[in-house]
This record gives sequence, structure tokens and C-alpha cells, in this order.
Amino acid sequence: MTSSPTPTPPPSGPLPSGGPGGRKPPLRRLTARGRDEVHRSATPLELFFDLCFVVAVAQAGVQLVHAVAEGHPGEGILNYAMVFFAIWWAWMNFTWFASAYDNDDALYRVVTMVQMTGVLVLAAGVSRAFEDHDFLAVWLGYAIMRLALVTQWLRAARAAAPPERRMAHRYAAGVLLCQIGWLGLLFLPEGGRPWVFLVMAVLEMSVPVLAEMDHPSSWHPHHIAERYGLFTIIVLGETIAAATVAVKSGVEENDALREVLPVAAGGLLIVFAAWWIYFVVPIHGHLRSNRQAFLWGYGHYLVFASAAAIGAGLEVAVEHAVGEAHISTLAASAAVTLPTALYLLTVWALHSRHFKVGIAQQLVLPTTALLVICCTFLGDWAVLAAGIVTALAVATGVALTARMTARASRAAPAA
Repeated sequence: MTSSPTPTPPPSGPLPSGGPGGRKPPLRRLTARGRDEVHRSATPLELFFDLCFVVAVAQAGVQLVHAVAEGHPGEGILNYAMVFFAIWWAWMNFTWFASAYDNDDALYRVVTMVQMTGVLVLAAGVSRAFEDHDFLAVWLGYAIMRLALVTQWLRAARAAAPPERRMAHRYAAGVLLCQIGWLGLLFLPEGGRPWVFLVMAVLEMSVPVLAEMDHPSSWHPHHIAERYGLFTIIVLGETIAAATVAVKSGVEENDALREVLPVAAGGLLIVFAAWWIYFVVPIHGHLRSNRQAFLWGYGHYLVFASAAAIGAGLEVAVEHAVGEAHISTLAASAAVTLPTALYLLTVWALHSRHFKVGIAQQLVLPTTALLVICCTFLGDWAVLAAGIVTALAVATGVALTARMTARASRAAPAA
């Protein structure tokens, strides 16, 4: 892979006018956008697209809650990992393609809405995938999304120069071949499906690397960072919504405010801290090459999956507090603390470690993750303790940053 990709230049001259006032025609060539384009931000269509994915994320979280609360965490986590990969990978492929090629014409919008339809079909099949191990609806929804993406890549290839055209054709071919490979989830014995998932996940993630090995796409660093940040906010929002519904149910149906209050307070602190930790530094300046961007983008599978799992864990903790979960206190606590620790470690690896100065700053999040895991053994107070620990981590980070800023300001006149 190239370490300093050369972006595809934007088309020369303005887009053709379709009428008075310089309005753009409804159909335009799907050409690459410039990587240095100013004021590149998320569009209303992209935000609408994300909202459709929230439906699928919510369905996966609900099924994870049921599996863990019924005492089947291993099976539930495996199914969650498989379904969430389909959700995340389809979202990620669209996001990076849109960053490079979004021309917002009528055909682009229609094909994107077809992809949204695929998301909703996938979401409708999540419960059957968990309960009956029937992946037909999930595969069908995924196929709709992926075939729509192939259409976009072929359309981009028509307007591209030879090196870029080869890249687009590689993407289209890779996506189609992988979609055929996912048929193994439908026809192979149940015991072989985890291996199908593992092999196909590796092949899927290899497609962008191979497609862009001699011509990188012109994704926009600031736009990509914003899109990932917005999806993180949406997932954290879904976590709050799920926890709120669980607390409401516990209070209204079981009159258990005293039991669920520590879970609610701890969960709110965890989510607030999760938001703060993710957005404390601007990451777009770090995304300078395909190598950096691929590692950062792929690593967000764990960020998104763990953030959504925190919400599922809070629901499990509430159900345990009111006596509706058939698991131990330790298991109910772990349902919150383990995804929280994974989130902290992943955000540190992808974001924070690139901006921290000195051992003290570097150790804040790893140490916090370890302490959160230790909170698992605190019984009914585990979630509240984990929330306090994460909140203190934020406070510690702010204090260390303030101290370093003060030192730098005092040293500036002397320099």
C-alpha cells in the first residue's frame, strides 16, 4: 500500500447548469471528489442513512440482552458479533464510498435509499438469526445493500480514468464474490457457520486493501472523522434509550426504583464519559494515509460494537436488579463492565494514544479499563462504581491537560 496517496483531482470546471440560478441537473457523472475540498461535511442523506442503521443496531442489542439474561452469553455474543459485523461493514463501505464519490444526484439518492431498504430487511431478520439461527433475512438484507454498492462502484468506473477504473472494478468484483461466500451461512451445518463468518470477515476486509493497492480513493479525512463521530453519537444515544426503557420498565412494573437507581446513575456516567473520551481530541489530522485510515476504520468495529453492548449490558443489569434475569450478580455486572473496558481500550488505541504526552496521560485509559473490570466483583454496586471510575478518568485527563497547558504557557515567555 502507498503511504502517501495522491488524491484524484476533482472534475475541472463547474458542474453543468440545468436551469436558471445554476441549478444542477438531476443526473450527473459520478466523479471523484477532492481530498482537500473545503467545508466537506455530512449530508442530510448520510444522516438519514445512519438512522436506518440504528434500527438494526437496536435489534441486535435487544437480542443480546435476551441471550445474556437467559444465561446463554456465549451463544449470544457470537451471534451479536456476526450480525453486528454485517451492520458495521455495510455502513462503513457506504461511508467511505460517499466520502469519495457523493455527487448527490437523483440516481445516487435512489441507490442509497435502496441500501437503506436492505438495512431494514436485515434488521427484520435479526431476531430469527439469534433465536432460530436462520440467517436468510439477514443475508437478503445484506445482499440488497451490497448489490446497490456494486452499482455505485460500476457507475463510478464509467466516469473514471484507467487507474481509478481498475480500482472501482476491483471493489465491485470483490463485493460480489464475498456476497456469494456468505451463502455458507445458509447452507452449511450450524457448527461450521462461525468458521464461515471468520473466513468471510477476513476476505471482506481484504477487499479495500487489494482494490486500492495502486490507486487510493479520494476519501476526505475531515468528512470521515465526522461520519464516524456521528455514528458513535448515534450508538451512544441508542445505549441511553435502551437503558431508559429498561429503568422505566423496572420502576413501573416492579416498583423497584431503589434497586435500579444505582444502575441508572452508573450507566449515565459511563455514557457521558464515553462521549467525552471519544471527542476529546480531533482525529482527522491523524488520517493521512490509507494504512492509517484502514487500521483506524477497521478498529471502530470494536468501538461501535462495545458501545452498543454497554446499552445491552445496562438492560441486563436492570433486569437482574428486579429479579427477571436468570444469571448471577457477577454475570450481570460483567455485562456492563467488560464492554465498557473494551470501549476504553479501543478508543485509547485508535485515538488517545496519538495525542497523549508523558506516561501519566498515556496510562489514564488503560488503568481505567483495568479498574472498571475490577468493579465487576462489587456486587450490586458494580455499575455505579464503574460509572464513578470512568467519570474520574475524564476528570483526571482534564486535570493533566490543564497542568501541561499551564506549564507550556509559563515556559513560553522564557523561550
